[in-house]
Amino acid sequence: MSRREIAIAALHSRLVTSLAARNPAPIVLRGETIPQRIPAGGLVVVRDGEAVEETPILSPLAWQIEHRAEVEITVAGATPAARNALLDALLIDVAAAITASRTLAGAVEWSQPGGASFEDVEFEGAAAARAAAVPITLWFTVAGSPLA
Repeated sequence: MSRREIAIAALHSRLVTSLAARNPAPIVLRGETIPQRIPAGGLVVVRDGEAVEETPILSPLAWQIEHRAEVEITVAGATPAARNALLDALLIDVAAAITASRTLAGAVEWSQPGGASFEDVEFEGAAAARAAAVPITLWFTVAGSPLA
C-alpha cells in the first residue's frame, strides 16, 4: 500500500473513531457520493484530494510530499439556524480529532486542517442542507518515487 493511501485511510479511520461519540453520530464515508437523504447526525465524506508539492531529498533519494485531502461535511435541519449549529459543531469536532493526533497514529509526519468553504445545498424532493469543505494537509516522506 502506498504512503498516500495509508495517510488517507488513517484520516478516514481517525474521523470514524472520533465522531462515533457524537449523538446522533454522523456517517463517515470515503470517496462516496452524497446520498439524497442526509442522516440526522450529518454526513462526513473524506475525498482523496491531490499532492500539492513534492520536494526531493537527495542521498538517499526520498520525497517530502504535501498532500491535500478534503473533508466534506453536509448537514440537514429544519431551519438555517439548526443547520448552522450542527455544521459548526461538526467542524469543531473534525478539527479536534485531527489536532489530537497530528501524526494520525504514525501514518503521517504532520496533519493540519485548513479553513472551510461553505455552501447551501438543495436536493430535489429533499430538505435543504448546508455543507462545508475542509482541506486537510498531510505531510509524509516516501522513498524512491512520489508514487511509493
